[in-house]
Amino acid sequence: MPQYNLNTSIAYLTGVGPARADLLKSELGIRTFGDLISFFPSRYIDKTQFYKIGELQQNASEIQLVGKVTGFKSIKQKRGSRLTASFTDGTGTIELVWFRAAKWIKDSIKVNEPYVLFGKTTLYGTKFSMAHPEMELLSVHKKSGQIIMQPIYPSTEKLSNRGVSNRVLVKMMQQLFIETQGKFRESLSESMISENGLLSKSEALYNIHFPKSQELLTRSQQRLVFEELFYIQLQLIRKKIIRKSRIKGYVFDKIGPHFNDFYSHGLPFDLTNAQKRVLKEIRKDVGSNAQMNRLLQGDVGSGKTIVALLCMLMAIDNGFQAALMAPTEILAIQHYHSIVEQLGDLPITVKLLTGSSKVKQRREIHDALMDGSLDILIGTHALLEDKVQFKNLGFAIIDEQHRFGVEQRSKLWKKNNLPPHILVMTATPIPRTLAMSMYGDLDISVIDELPPGRKEIKTAHRYDSNRLSVFKFMREEIEKGRQVYVVYPLINESEVMDYKDLMDGYESIVREFPLPKYQISIVHGKMKPADKEFEMNRFIKGETNIMVATTVIEVGVNVPNASIMIIESSERFGLSQLHQLRGRVGRGAEQSFCILMSGFKLSADSKVRLKTMVDTSDGFKIAEVDLKLRGPGNLMGKQQSGVLDLKIADLVKDAEVLTQVRAEAIHLLNEDPTLAKPAHKMILETYQHIAKNSTLWSNIS
Repeated sequence: MPQYNLNTSIAYLTGVGPARADLLKSELGIRTFGDLISFFPSRYIDKTQFYKIGELQQNASEIQLVGKVTGFKSIKQKRGSRLTASFTDGTGTIELVWFRAAKWIKDSIKVNEPYVLFGKTTLYGTKFSMAHPEMELLSVHKKSGQIIMQPIYPSTEKLSNRGVSNRVLVKMMQQLFIETQGKFRESLSESMISENGLLSKSEALYNIHFPKSQELLTRSQQRLVFEELFYIQLQLIRKKIIRKSRIKGYVFDKIGPHFNDFYSHGLPFDLTNAQKRVLKEIRKDVGSNAQMNRLLQGDVGSGKTIVALLCMLMAIDNGFQAALMAPTEILAIQHYHSIVEQLGDLPITVKLLTGSSKVKQRREIHDALMDGSLDILIGTHALLEDKVQFKNLGFAIIDEQHRFGVEQRSKLWKKNNLPPHILVMTATPIPRTLAMSMYGDLDISVIDELPPGRKEIKTAHRYDSNRLSVFKFMREEIEKGRQVYVVYPLINESEVMDYKDLMDGYESIVREFPLPKYQISIVHGKMKPADKEFEMNRFIKGETNIMVATTVIEVGVNVPNASIMIIESSERFGLSQLHQLRGRVGRGAEQSFCILMSGFKLSADSKVRLKTMVDTSDGFKIAEVDLKLRGPGNLMGKQQSGVLDLKIADLVKDAEVLTQVRAEAIHLLNEDPTLAKPAHKMILETYQHIAKNSTLWSNIS
């Protein structure tokens, strides 16, 4: 028998060939023997039981029978004909039905020979029938080594149309076990397997595809989940250790006059204990000899920007420049104005660089960066351009980091001889399990308390039929001098439907709140940036009472006087988006409100989302619910999806295993940092193979 390994092309598996190999690659991403063995079933059909026709009940389950076909009948229909057959097992008779391939079926089935039949029954009157059953001669069935629990694999329409049915996939998998003799290299150490009560690799792989019992199926899944999550954690933690030992960073060894002056006289309010704790963590990092890579999580309004500003002052006091990068021009402008205002008379130069910056401004900024006279540069993706070179960038902050791709973030590293210290900030709380998996190689800081005096935003869900009472409430708040946001969903800027909803909504608000008594701003993605800016500024200055907008205002617009957020068609928004939008109000001293408008027809998920928003304002609780509803791929946005391409583990269901394997990986690397001990040979070889073939994991953060 030829020698195969898991890197062998799937085209060489008996029964596959080049054409089918191309199809498996394009439809399922299966290129090698290893890909096929890791293509796990999505469910199983228990074939341990045979039923009698005389005892059949009406239900939707698939069943297995043994009996004989006694005769065929062809019945004419409007289009063509259908083939039927009588099938009996001595206790009763059932009708079999085929709507296509009648001649082939009639020729291939032997009358009065025992068959094993499998399929879903339907009751018509008093008689059961089964359409397109799976059939196998009882004699063949007995020889073929019966699969007790039949695996059902994920598939696509194209595969079915090209003849690659579930039965074909099962046959391929059986062939793979024959050609590899079911022997697979172990990938965990003996001690790890025995201490955690795990099955061997070969046993787990066989029983995940062809379980001998329910218990063995469960234990196989446990083993493979453990292994998948363990190697993710091992890579992340090892990368963190290597980075800290090898990648040198600038040492900020003093806290100087700029930091002290601002801390003593410039802070708009006393720092919370959480902010002080985070600053301590950052000071410890930048005082060491290693480059800092830290994720700062904090709910909307928790005061991340003040922490960021204090970090930049720390850099300036140590003779370095600092940069802050935001995902949108609106947010960059807001950071710029807010920081300039807070710094007041301090002798610090701050500039703004965005896509709209004029050529002359750009030239001045480039010169000031290079001669070191510019201390802080705030901007958008424009900061990443090759022309933007710093004299000595010591600290870089990335706001709303999930909106930037890996390649964009890595460009910041290349602005210097040594990489700057990096702080990535997010106002989208990340569930603990996801943070451990996505950012396990970063140090994580959390600001988990709001500044004193902040009132919790009252949230209510109202149906479209309550609109008049909502308008009345808006009028009452406007009369108190408050301002109102009305936000419409936007899936795609070019969608006619969304634009129409927005304009219809705007017109109905104009009718209810007529000029000159009321002033209304409108902002949407089809407007020119200058017009958008003009309307935003009118609202910020208090010249308009109501801002009708699409989700362009989701991130960062700060209007303390706005006390009501009305979210139209709220069932069309994701939880984190609803939470972000709600965070646009509640920034002043007055009580704020968030009203979630929806129609009566709501899906089960929509009901959970809206109830969660009404019940809690804790961003971390909301993120946990969001993870359960949407899964990790959708939660992390386009740039990150695919990073967690998990084959079998589930971050929601397997949260405990994740904590367990992280501790296991930390313990292993403390004991044997280079995995050089003979007992860890298998782990090292598997780790090297995964690291070589994993393009994303090496670059996550």
